[in-house]
Order: sequence, then structure tokens, then C-alpha cells
Amino acid sequence: MRRRRSTKIVATLGPASSTAEQIRALFLAGADVFRLNFSHGTHEDHRERFEIIRALEREVHRPIAILMDLQGPKLRLGRIEGGRAELVKGKRFTLDRDKAAGDATRAPLPHKEIFRAAHKDGALLIDDGKVRLRIISTSEDKIETEVEIGGTISDRKGVNLPDVTLPLSALTTKDRKDLDYGLSLGVDWVALSFVQRASDIAELKKIVAGRAAVCAKMEKPAAIEHLEEIIHLTDALMVARGDLGVELPPEDVPPLQKRMIKAARHAGKPAIVATQMLDSMVHAPTPTRAEASDVATAVYDGADAVMLSAESASGDFPVESVAMMDRIAYRAEQDPLYRRLMDAAREEPEATTADAIIAAARQSAHTLSAAAIVTYTNTGSTALRAARERPDSPLLCLTPKLATARRLALAWGVHAVVIPEDAHNFADMVQKAVRLAHSENFATKGQKLVITAGVPFGTPGATNILRVAFA
Repeated sequence: MRRRRSTKIVATLGPASSTAEQIRALFLAGADVFRLNFSHGTHEDHRERFEIIRALEREVHRPIAILMDLQGPKLRLGRIEGGRAELVKGKRFTLDRDKAAGDATRAPLPHKEIFRAAHKDGALLIDDGKVRLRIISTSEDKIETEVEIGGTISDRKGVNLPDVTLPLSALTTKDRKDLDYGLSLGVDWVALSFVQRASDIAELKKIVAGRAAVCAKMEKPAAIEHLEEIIHLTDALMVARGDLGVELPPEDVPPLQKRMIKAARHAGKPAIVATQMLDSMVHAPTPTRAEASDVATAVYDGADAVMLSAESASGDFPVESVAMMDRIAYRAEQDPLYRRLMDAAREEPEATTADAIIAAARQSAHTLSAAAIVTYTNTGSTALRAARERPDSPLLCLTPKLATARRLALAWGVHAVVIPEDAHNFADMVQKAVRLAHSENFATKGQKLVITAGVPFGTPGATNILRVAFA
């Protein structure tokens, strides 16, 4: 069950992909991580999908990661009389805290935090930016605006303030209940929506307390201003281009995508590129050429993973979408340019023993044309360091912990295998590495393996041994 590509695929589950047969088909087509989107569905829906994934994991004998995605605070208009109203460019429009139904001149906005944070000449977007308002004046219970881009507004449409850091916690009451439920199931990753500052990640990590890894969704311009601090605290980064593309000009998103992937790789943390990657495949059996290029661009940028949302959750062609993403990623990685880009963007090792050993492992594997680099890890840190190097040799990771193997399903190129018992010493670990390199189809007899580990075993980040062995 070894993948032929290094870039991983995250597939969102939903109405189109809820049965055991459908989820199994998605995995066989190439899905490495399954996303449970807690913006939709009931706890029971997510539990059923969770149990199907775990049963599939036992069937195929491969660790599969489950990522729960918290909804985060959703800012929405209140009710509109008759369900909708037409806003005309140049006209005045008021947002207030009056609960009465709105019309073409005003609408209720039941979020007091917005009134506190909004400022003159700021932008206010409705329905993913389809309607754009310029703020003229604000008070504690009223925001006066002028319509810059007109259009139809309707009940409960989303509201965005692109140039404002809102005084909101990224964790709502609903999120806290969902988080408690997801952690009780045993999810491997928790993605936090609406991240604005590093303290949002710190708050989540305090609650999670090591029971899962944490992924920061970068979908607010305010978060970009605190990118380095957020990366320092989070375990992974998601380039969530949907909301980011609403709050920023479209031309700003591609360079930000590259900047975030580079920053995540520098820190040795997985980066996921998400939203509308194969959007036309929600209703069509093939993507547009622009979408294929978009997926390939994320691969060339060095992303650890690319993600499907509606394509696999509610689309007409969920399995075909995963298979297409698999083919695009594989083809991009076979391009000689891909290897040159990975080598050119390689980070200099930090002045630590672990980084020195991993950098040497990469160079040794390349020089010796090794069949694989084998890492031994308890926490996953050694495997993540190896993935950061983007070596041209496959990465085989041995770990005694199933939770670690599952989390590493998100990391570039890492093929994690759970060993039934911890290695007794380094010689024992080398024997296990050789045996598993054979059984997992990484090496044939006589081929070289570059093996790294940390002694004493079980010490996080203590990689200090490199060994070349024959399979």
C-alpha cells in the first residue's frame, strides 16, 4: 500500500462519501488523510465516518490520519424581509443591532464585536465579497456604509471585515463541544478556523493537551501579519484560500501561498493547500486545465499535502477527484524541474546534532543511491526533519506508536510503519529497518539503506546516529 508520490492528499468526507464502500474507494484512489468538517453534519455522522476509517485502517494495515476541522466563529447578517434585498451601488446602507428584518436600506448584524472593531473607510464584505460596502461612520450600535459593489443580499449571508482584527476567540461554544467530542473519538489532527493571532493556537493547544496535533487555518489577513509566531506554535499550517481570497485581492493569494509553504517548510511543519483545487469536478468528471495547473503549482511549491473539499464531500465524482489529484501530483513530481526546485529551496540545517545527522542522511542517500532513508521515531520529530529535507530517496519511518504514525500520514513523503514493540538497542532497530524495508517494498536484497535514530531511544529530538546498512 505504498504511495507512488510524496505529496499527500486530504479528502473531506460528506454526503457523497459516507459509506464504508465510498471511503474505502477514496483511500484506494489515493486519500492519505480524511477530513471531518464540523461545520456540517451531526456528531453521530462524524462518529460513523470515524469508525469506518478505523475499520478500514485495520483492513489495509496502514495508518490513516483523521483531521477534524472546527467551524470557528461565523459572522452573518440577520433576517431580511422577504428573504432578500437588492443593494444599489452608491446608495447608503446601514448595519445595526436592531433585530427587525432588514431591507434595501438596512440590515441587522447580531455581532457586537464588529461594531467595536469597524472603522471609517474600512471595507465590509457580504456573501463572499459579492457585495462590498465602504464604512462611512461607526458607533456602538450602528455602522453607516456606502455600497461600492451592489448585488443581492439574503438571510444569514456571511460577513467579512478584511482589514480588521476582531476581538473574537477562534473557539466558539459550538467549537468547544465539537472539540471535546472529536478528542473523545481519538482524532489525530485538529484544524482551527478563523485564526487571527498566535494566542488562538495557544488556547487550542492548552485544551488539546497533546491528545492530537494542531493545524492553523490561514484564512484571515490578520493571521499573515503574525505568520512566524503562529508557525512557531502550531504543528501544521493550512493555506485556506477560500476566505483568504475573499478578504484579499485575488492577485495577492498566490504569492502568499508560496510564502506560507516556504515558512512552514523552514520550520519543518506540514503545509496543506486547500480550497477549490478541483472545484469543477464537483459536477464534472474532469477538471479544467487551470485547476490541474493549480494542483501542480502547490506540488512544485513543495506543499506537504493538497486538499479536496466539496469535490469529495458532496460532489458527483468524489473518487475520480482523488484519483485525478493523485495523477497530477505524481506527474509533477516526475518532472526533473520538481527535483531541482526541491533542492534549490532546501533549508540549511540548524546548528543541532539532529539537523546535522538528517542533512548527512539526505546527502549520503543521494551519493549512495540508497533505496530508502529509514528513520526511527517516537514523537515524529525525526521523520519531520527528514521530510523537511525533501530527499530524492523514499522515507520509511518506524515508530512504536500508532498515534505518531497516523499524524505522519500528513507529512511529505513519509511512509510510517508501526512496529509491534520498541527496539531494544540500535542493532535491533537496524534489523527491524532491514526487515521492514523488504516487507514494505522499499528495498531488495543487497541495496543500501541509510538509517537514523536517536540514542537513548524515546528521547524526543535526540537524533544522533547515522548508519548505512545493506538490505
